[in-house]
Amino acid sequence: MSGSELPEEPAAEVGTIGPDSPAAEQTAAQVGTIGRKAGRGLRWSLVGNLGTKVGSFTIGLILARLLVPADFGVFAVAMAATAFVMHVNDIGVIAAGVQWRGKLEDMAPTGTTIAIAFSTLVYAVFFVGAPAFATLAGTPDAAPVVRLLTVIIIVDGITSCRSAALMRRFEQDRLTKATMVGMAANFVVAVPLAFAGAGAYSFAGGQVAGSVVTGILVWRMGNLPFKLAFDREIARKLLKFGIPLAASLGVESVLLNADYVIVGNVLGATALGYYLLAFNVSNWVPGLVGTAVRYVSIPSFSRLAEQEPEALAAGVRRSVPVLVSAILPVAVLMAVLAPYMIVFLYGDQWGPSAAVLRFLTVLMVVRMLTSLAFDILTSLGATRSTVVLNAGWAIALIPALWFGTHLDYIRGAAIAHGIVALLVALPLAVAALHRAGVSLLPVLPALIRPAIGAVLCAAATMVVVRLVDGGVFLHLFVPGLAGLLAFVLTVVPVEQFRQLRTRLARAR
Repeated sequence: MSGSELPEEPAAEVGTIGPDSPAAEQTAAQVGTIGRKAGRGLRWSLVGNLGTKVGSFTIGLILARLLVPADFGVFAVAMAATAFVMHVNDIGVIAAGVQWRGKLEDMAPTGTTIAIAFSTLVYAVFFVGAPAFATLAGTPDAAPVVRLLTVIIIVDGITSCRSAALMRRFEQDRLTKATMVGMAANFVVAVPLAFAGAGAYSFAGGQVAGSVVTGILVWRMGNLPFKLAFDREIARKLLKFGIPLAASLGVESVLLNADYVIVGNVLGATALGYYLLAFNVSNWVPGLVGTAVRYVSIPSFSRLAEQEPEALAAGVRRSVPVLVSAILPVAVLMAVLAPYMIVFLYGDQWGPSAAVLRFLTVLMVVRMLTSLAFDILTSLGATRSTVVLNAGWAIALIPALWFGTHLDYIRGAAIAHGIVALLVALPLAVAALHRAGVSLLPVLPALIRPAIGAVLCAAATMVVVRLVDGGVFLHLFVPGLAGLLAFVLTVVPVEQFRQLRTRLARAR
């Protein structure tokens, strides 16, 4: 993250390094240089993800008017399968390339060979197993959609090292352009298919088309010579890093998609369609901000980890409060205003999704924080710790989802997700970072203002909701603005408001 966007760290906190010592100045310079590169990359990632989310949101709005909840349920099953294989298909080659200590050109031939071979093998397994997976999820009709949608993993395997090259060089601007063009291709394919009555195939066809177009552009922009080879020593290093990471990401995908399988199995495709819509809305911020941050956090923390240990610690202490301050007000507003948001955007027929969304906002916040912890651990090479983190989360989550769904239907599944995330996942993430030598205790004082701001935001929003007399639009936007204002006035220091006023005066 850009140093200019983050609160300054008191020099006295730098362990045994004195505030005026050359070591302290060198650490600050290292953090600043990498921070500037990461800041540029983050800005482009945010632009790209914003464009992608706007495109996905637009497609979702259109398809929600053309399709029925059961179509969403079929697509949810296919998406659950695809999410799993997308996490494991390159066996960690992309992250390994970003984190690679040495020239990427030396690793790329072996890495590309491994990624292509493994992604092809995984696709073959899922092609054969698609009927059994769809039946397990209570939606047998989803099997051919699963087979179509999972084609995108082969594209991902082919372009893995070139994606790693772009992220490693902080060339997120190129990734952004490729993603935006791919989103346009998605729209061009998905919407006509929906009008033609293709149902869930409209989702899958659009995503496959977008993936192919994006993959072609990434291949051209990656600027790596295409060569397939197999160096045993390089392969050993890649697999030592990548296998635990792929296993951890595979477990993470189970965490994020087990609810689709369980809800579909217990309640059927229509209920799953309502649940999917709520989950997609709760995923807006992790998808926009979290994905953008991940594009730069692993290369940033990896570069910091190559420097003095304090450089990484300083980067973490700067990043966490900013992330918390960005996510909390959105989560609070989304939880309080969920009924008005769902009806305003998608119509009355999707009303049952609102009760689900309220509780999934807890998961949204925890996912952002655990993802940051995951990236820090990955940058340190502690991929085994990520396996422990996600495995512990999954062990607690799956039975909780099962019981929650049986007790309170789709609302119960969302409550189970939130409880396990807060009481199991977050403590596991903090413990994993502590074992890796990254203490979060110095961050706690910086989190007091955001926590108070979140409480005041919720209170202000609920009060204004009761006072507003009007339609859905007024009940959504007037309380939302009031809550956001309460948060900003609480969290942003007065001095920053004065600086902003001074800059505006100079600009005039």
